[in-house]
Amino acid sequence: MMSEKYEELKQKALACGFSHVGDLDADTIQVKSEVRSACAENKCQHYNKNWVCPPGCGTLEECSRQIHKYSKGLIVQTTGELEDSFDIEGMQELGERHKEAFHKFAAVVREEYPGALVLGDGACDNCRECTYPDAPCRFPERQSSAMEAYGMLVSEVCQQNDILYYYGPGTLTYVGCILVE
Repeated sequence: MMSEKYEELKQKALACGFSHVGDLDADTIQVKSEVRSACAENKCQHYNKNWVCPPGCGTLEECSRQIHKYSKGLIVQTTGELEDSFDIEGMQELGERHKEAFHKFAAVVREEYPGALVLGDGACDNCRECTYPDAPCRFPERQSSAMEAYGMLVSEVCQQNDILYYYGPGTLTYVGCILVE
């Protein structure tokens, strides 16, 4: 990607509402079976229930191959302050803010880079009930798996790319990434 166009993409990410945007070098991404295993514990209640979570998103090897077709991209973050560690409402509001920014930015990225890999921070919520595994996804052009579903340890990906993951006491950060070339 030409650096001028890359810088424009960063500015577009910030304009969509993210707090932080950083460069992502795909060579720094390691997929980890222990991260994928955490998905299988099904604490989020989405494992084996939709196309963007394991096993619907592919094997860890398939995810790794898909990631490493690219050389670089962006890490996008939404950071906010919470009243305290029990501020569930604040966490949900911040999560919604991140999701809104992420959906906006994903649309921009997919328009400019149709082959981009867009990875968010949770299960798909495009449909009330997913077609998985009986029928193809209704909206494949809007799909985005979680970084964790692809086996990424998000804090490590941020650290390896010199972007903070922890912004201090009383803060929470939601993270997503895109790979574009």
